[in-house]
Amino acid sequence: MVHTEHQPQATTDLLPIIDLGLYLQNPDAPEAIAESKRAADAIRDYGALIVKDPRVTEQDNNNFIDLMEDYFNQDFDVKLKDARPDYGYQVGVTPELTEDPKCPKDPHCLDIIDHIPEANRPLKFHGADPKWRFFWRIGEQPPATKFPRLNAEPVVPEAFKDVWSETMDVWGNTLHLAVLGLAEMIAVGFDLPKKTFVDMAQYGPHLLAPTASDLNKYGKVGTVLAGFHYDLNFLTIHGKSRYPGLNIWPRNESEKLAVRVPDGCLLVQAGKQLEWLTGGVVQAGYHEVIVNEATVKVIENKTNDRPLWRISSTFFLHIASDNILRPLEGVFDTEEKRAAKYPKIHTGDQVRKELGLIALLEK
Repeated sequence: MVHTEHQPQATTDLLPIIDLGLYLQNPDAPEAIAESKRAADAIRDYGALIVKDPRVTEQDNNNFIDLMEDYFNQDFDVKLKDARPDYGYQVGVTPELTEDPKCPKDPHCLDIIDHIPEANRPLKFHGADPKWRFFWRIGEQPPATKFPRLNAEPVVPEAFKDVWSETMDVWGNTLHLAVLGLAEMIAVGFDLPKKTFVDMAQYGPHLLAPTASDLNKYGKVGTVLAGFHYDLNFLTIHGKSRYPGLNIWPRNESEKLAVRVPDGCLLVQAGKQLEWLTGGVVQAGYHEVIVNEATVKVIENKTNDRPLWRISSTFFLHIASDNILRPLEGVFDTEEKRAAKYPKIHTGDQVRKELGLIALLEK
């Protein structure tokens, strides 16, 4: 996935920063309610926001990234033992050049690109992404489910068996708590009962899902590490990456933003399940990860001997597989076209269809 034409520069700006601490202190306080409305406005207007959770430190993020760098720096065949293709790679490792972005096969995605001014379009890409990924389940398993392949047991890499589970669980649960708090704020901001989304997400197949790109192999300016796409889940939350390169398109329109995340903060992006539940009021945000001049500058200025891998410490919050996706009654179902575009569907079926489109699971 290499594109060698000149790269236009994305606008570099901070997304709205939401203070989750205000809500944690007293969710009924006027300041917390006002901040919740800001959160709902931000996720609607940008498809993304930055959240400051006082329970999260940059050291927590760094400890997790260190482990991921060490894991992905292992030999290819060693990592391949941790792959579970029979489960659609929804647990364990997904090798590079496996996840195939759906955009080239999706007329809606291609139409979005056609309407973006040439200078702000995503980099062209062909074929599967060169990134690796590891999926680790977080949260309670459902007591019963129609979708067992989306709720499989975790994989523990042999070389890291003494530290893996604890490290993954600590960071995964940290991100889980943060994004659940934000989900409450967004519900409040949209004048919904505060537990609306949290209750729907109980027993969801939530995934701590770090991605990893080998910058020794794929460190050239213009390389597409993750092609233009949206996330299929409800909300995605990330710690700060050590290497820049994430671009987003607010409401999937003409402006391209190069995302900057302050130390100690987390990035949150809207996924397809949130778009579904809001009848399109919130759009699943398209984004890409590329190697640009800023990425290369960080590589060149690197002074430590850490493995040269770009890690994204990503967590996917899902609506439970057995719950029904549809625009929420009385709030987001006021137009017939929304009901037609977002019909009732089991969340597990929505996920299976999406995984089929990105070549991870046979539909």
